Amino acid sequence: MNDRITCLRHNMPGHFLLSVTFQVFFYSFLRLLPIIFVIILSGYTSSAQLRASVVKVDISPTDSQYLVGYGERKSTGIHDRIYHRIVALDDGKTQFYLISSEICLFSPSEYDNVVTKLQKQHGINPLNVWWSVTHTHSAPEVGPPGIYGVYMGNRVQHSIDTAYTSMIERTLINGIVEAKKTLVPARLGVGWGFSQANINRRAIDVDGKASLGLNPDGPVDRRIGLLRLDKTDGKPLALIANYPIHGTVLGEKFLQVSGDAPGIVSEYVEAKIGAPVLFINGAAGNIAPIYSVNPTPAAGHLSQFKVLLGDKIVEANRKIVFTTDTVKLFTASLTVETPRKPGLGWSADMSKYTTTKAGINMVRLPIRMFKINEDVAIWSAPVELFCEISNEIRDRSPFPYTFYFGYTNGWFGYLPNEEAWQHGGYEVETVSPFTSSAAKDVTEAVVSYLQGEMKNTQPPMKGKMKK
Repeated sequence: MNDRITCLRHNMPGHFLLSVTFQVFFYSFLRLLPIIFVIILSGYTSSAQLRASVVKVDISPTDSQYLVGYGERKSTGIHDRIYHRIVALDDGKTQFYLISSEICLFSPSEYDNVVTKLQKQHGINPLNVWWSVTHTHSAPEVGPPGIYGVYMGNRVQHSIDTAYTSMIERTLINGIVEAKKTLVPARLGVGWGFSQANINRRAIDVDGKASLGLNPDGPVDRRIGLLRLDKTDGKPLALIANYPIHGTVLGEKFLQVSGDAPGIVSEYVEAKIGAPVLFINGAAGNIAPIYSVNPTPAAGHLSQFKVLLGDKIVEANRKIVFTTDTVKLFTASLTVETPRKPGLGWSADMSKYTTTKAGINMVRLPIRMFKINEDVAIWSAPVELFCEISNEIRDRSPFPYTFYFGYTNGWFGYLPNEEAWQHGGYEVETVSPFTSSAAKDVTEAVVSYLQGEMKNTQPPMKGKMKK
């Protein structure tokens, strides 16, 4: 072919030479076309259109139930209804499910039971299912007491209502399956807000001893982290609001089922924006609502949290002006082994979460990691984390949006920061399985992962942003 082209160059008119050259280029292009097509297709696959869905399911009991969070007591009615709210995200390769349930807590074994069913019956990877609770203290028990029974055995002398637990599991699984089936093209936005609806609850006396109270000088986290999902026409699909606050506006004497402040705020914001709101609690281990443990909603100014927190979520949501339809999801898990408090018993249903090394009993704490593109990193743990720990991790994170989702995939109790141990108190002495070294063990493990493997995962192609 090359010899023929050389000959033609010397003996044929210029326009004929151009024609032959074009033919050679054209046939060469045809040979390359399959390769070019594969390259284009692979790029398109890595930047598939985000799809999302949201499901809201009523889980209010139909009869009297034992309520979790204070002393043993039974409900006498319903003040406001409680729900599962489920968001599904799909980037074309990974499907991720986030659940916010308006209950107080459940054992990690209950989470394991549900995700095992999801995997066997529907092929859903447990790594990609995060089940969080709002931590309202006015909702029924779910599942076995787990380590809560070790800490507070006097509160669980009765039999657990297996019928209510079965309903919770059934509605959750059905809701996830529905979310999987109803995915639609979507766009995602992220932002920050601020609210002073919370306060440190570790009151320090003159002797340095901590007790449950209010401490306006204590550490606190008042940031609201937001993830917003829109339909492609710009209409809202769902809002995820992350804020640390105990669900304890209502106290032990209040006997009606309620979502407490997180539930009241969620319903209020839903009415304002026209879409379901998943309230995801943060590092609320040492953070209370500014009105706490009151006998009635009126005494606790429960409705005022619509203004104190709800309006602040609405305001922050308005400030999210940029969204993308191109999202890459990444999930991972860590297990942090840290010494168990000496002399502390353990729950049989949580045997996989402890081990012994060199004669020392260890807690095996499961931590989940979730990355959205190169801007958003979320980590979760099944504990009531002190805010100093999540604040430090956020400050040291290389991601501009770093959120902590607390009370997720079970409950081990409280994880205080190292300084808290010198002050003692309920969270340290009664309801924690850890020692003073746990805060550093968790902080360094999470920060190391954020700065290392999480940051260095292959970035997706840039998504189209619109205002």
